[in-house]
This record gives sequence, structure tokens and C-alpha cells, in this order.
Amino acid sequence: MKAVVWHGVGDIRLDDVPEPEIQDRYDAIVRLTTSAICGTDIHFVRGTMPGMKEGRILGHEAVGVVEEVGPGVRNLRAGDRVVVPSTVACGTCSYCRAGYYAQCDNANPGGPQAGTVFFGGPEAAGGLDGLQAEYARVPFAHVGPVPLPDTVDDGQAILLSDIYPTAWFGARLAEVGDGDTVAIVGAGPVGQAAVACARLQGAGRIIVVDGIPDRLELARRQHAETVDFNTEDPVEAVRELTGGIGVDRVIDAVGVDAQRPARGPAAEALRDRAEQFDHERDEAAPERNPDGDTWVAGDAPTLAARWSVQMAAKAGTVGTVGVYPPQVQHYPFGEAFMKNLTLKTGNCNHRRYVPRLVSLVGSGALDPTPLVTRWSGAADAIDAYGAFDRREAGWTKVALGLDDRGAVAPGMGEEAGTGAATTAGTGHGEASTEGG
Repeated sequence: MKAVVWHGVGDIRLDDVPEPEIQDRYDAIVRLTTSAICGTDIHFVRGTMPGMKEGRILGHEAVGVVEEVGPGVRNLRAGDRVVVPSTVACGTCSYCRAGYYAQCDNANPGGPQAGTVFFGGPEAAGGLDGLQAEYARVPFAHVGPVPLPDTVDDGQAILLSDIYPTAWFGARLAEVGDGDTVAIVGAGPVGQAAVACARLQGAGRIIVVDGIPDRLELARRQHAETVDFNTEDPVEAVRELTGGIGVDRVIDAVGVDAQRPARGPAAEALRDRAEQFDHERDEAAPERNPDGDTWVAGDAPTLAARWSVQMAAKAGTVGTVGVYPPQVQHYPFGEAFMKNLTLKTGNCNHRRYVPRLVSLVGSGALDPTPLVTRWSGAADAIDAYGAFDRREAGWTKVALGLDDRGAVAPGMGEEAGTGAATTAGTGHGEASTEGG
């Protein structure tokens, strides 16, 4: 089968690889109809998340059709259409049963202290092949894959594999509640989804900070207030918008690959930190292999974290879902301490949130479709990676169409609704967050 394969930092290829087989009684084989490219995938190619094994299939987002199940999988059958959550969990340990699927005691071969398992990641994350392929083996399939109604098409469902659950989790970490003013740092896919998720969780105002014009425009189309860090100092702008106080809640949706402002007052203010940021970049990505302006590691690994702490009002909350690998050793704890901030962070417990999000989309309370700004065939996957990595205009979220047999084409969900709740704040009563 065809798959996107990691061969080294700066080196990914579309290869022919063996099809997966059932290895455990709780496995399923899923024929993938749609996958997607995530910023986490880019970390592996840029070198900002180490530990990858050559030959690893990339990708951790997928929609597909169940082909075969092991004897322990009693809730799925061949022909079921499912969305596959990005992280893998057993469903029976105390962490899973409490909803902390990302901290499952049994999924990682390294043992209970080894941490989160996800598809297409490094050996420390379980060493599983990923989902940018024609077929995938899904462990613990009696827990992970979530069945999809025909009213939820592939274009919607692919965003429920990782992006929207992570955004929902980010808003939960930030403790977003009724009437809160929320800043979202980063207008990539998770940041865009966080606009809708924060609004559904009660946010009164939402301010999105980024430096890429088309991503800011996408946020404005969701009626968020926007701040361009290449034209104004984002911390000062956020304080001005909030009467000098700062925001109640911040969602850091950037992580280790943050970029310094290219121009403007923020760039000037950070000039004396250049040496420090260079040191942080070398620490975060000791091995780099850029190809011109492609696969270039972020040159300010802690900048989003610093801005998040500075934008928050005293006694506010910062929820961090942008990825910071263990080699990132710096964080502005002193500033956070002196402001009595609450800091929450971590990997998303996807399986906790995916079923609810499927229901919200199926009912029409949420329509994530506009977030997919590019569709690419499997044959063009490597080029799509490059365009997404370079943050080219219009490449905010890239979906990969892998196989149209059994897929529900984008826009064909008959009752998916218009998703007014994602832009105008309507439908809030139907989208309660109780128990989420």
C-alpha cells in the first residue's frame, strides 16, 4: 500500500509498504478514506520532536471503514465507518476510566510511566505506524474508533480525530466559562478550532493572535477579534483591548515551533532576546535539515508561552495544547507565579471528547468544514507537506483524500447544518458542556 514515511529529519517520502495485519485480539484493520497533515507531523520533519524511527508511517488523524476486527472487538464490525482518535488507550485502567486517556497505563510498551501513545510518533510515544496510508492497524479498537452517522461527512469527521478534540481540551484546560474574555495564541488549525470550542463553552470575547494574514482572516470570519504580531506588539494590543487588564483565559495553540515577529514593534522589542532564542532553538532541535525555506525549525520556541503569560490577567488561567517536547527546558514561571496564574497543559484525552463532538456535528450545532482549506490526493502528499510547512497562504489545514470507497464526500452530509454556533454564538443552549 502507499504511505507517507519518515526517513529522517527533512526527509519524508511516499513509499510502498506492507499492508498491516491483526496482531492482537483487540486490533482492527481500518481502510482509511481520509487523513490529514498536522503541525505535530511537521515537528518530526523539522527536528523539533526527536526519537523517530526510520521507516515510520506518519499521521495521526483519520476517517475510514472497518475491514476486519480481532475477536476481542465486540462493538465494531466490518463496514462500519469510523473516526480514529489520535491517541491510543486501553479503556480499562484507572486513568482511562477517569477520562485521562492520554495517560493510559497499558497502551505504551514502555510501561505506565512512559506517557502518551499516538499514531505515527516517536518510539517513546509507542512506536506505532501512523494513519497517512491506505490501511492502518488500530490497537484497542474496542475503545478508540468512534462510529459515524452518514450525516457527518469526511470533511467534518477528519477534524474530529485530533484538531477539534485538542481545541476543546485546550478550552477546558484554560477553564473557559460564561462571559470570559479569551486569547488564543496561534491561528493554525487548533487555534481556529479553539474559536468555536471556546464560544461553545461560554466565552464572551475571543481574541486571536497570529502573524499570517490569511489565518487571521479565517479567524475574523468566525467573528473573533484579531491581532497581527507583525504589525503591533501583541501583548500591548491585548491589554489595550481589555482596558489594560489582560484576558481571563489564554489558550496556547502554538508550542515549540513558534516564530519571532518578522517586523513591527514586537520584532524590535525582541531584538535583545535573539541570542537566548537561538540557544532555545538549538536545544529544542539539535538536529535540523532544512531545504531552503522548508523544514525550518521555529526560531523562538518559548515565545508563545511568554506571550500567553503576559497577556493573562492576574489570577487568570493559561491552557497549553501547543506541543512542547521534553527537551524544551524554559518557561516564564516567575512571571506566572507573581500573577497568581493557573497553568494547565498536556496531551489531549481525545476519546473523552470525540463522541460528543460527533454528536454536535451530526445535530448541526457545530460545522468544522470551513477549517479544511486544502484537499490533496495521496500522490501529492509530499508537496502538500511542504506547502503546509511553509505556512503558504490558504494552507491552514490540509486533508488527504486516500480512498473514496465508503467515504461520505465533503458537503454531502444531508443534515449537517450550517454551524451557526461556530460563528454567531447561537445554539449555545443545545451545546451544553456539562460532563465534558
